[in-house]
Amino acid sequence: MSDSIYRRLDAWNKAMRLATEIYTATQSFPRYEIYGLVAQMRRAAVSIPSNIAEGRGRDTKRDFRQFVVRARGSAFELQTQITIAEGLHYLSTEDAERLIHQSDVVVLVVNGLIRHLT
Repeated sequence: MSDSIYRRLDAWNKAMRLATEIYTATQSFPRYEIYGLVAQMRRAAVSIPSNIAEGRGRDTKRDFRQFVVRARGSAFELQTQITIAEGLHYLSTEDAERLIHQSDVVVLVVNGLIRHLT
């Protein structure tokens, strides 16, 4: 596999790790949530690195920035869903805090990328 330029971005790598963690964390959710909260959380988590990669493939810095801003929005969406999962007792407080912290780190790095692209 080629070393695509987006694969070298810290934001993409951290977002990929977060997506993997979300998949692992949601495996123990109730079966009836597979098309509900599980699907929403996984979709939001996958959207973060996907938007970074897609944006990097665009022709202009402005387009790239727009996709990175979308990635940040997906991170905030995911944080909300993590909080909901904790409230429903699908995630322990410890796991929810760990995932929120991990997503906060992703947001910080994404914010740095947005500033760089401005």
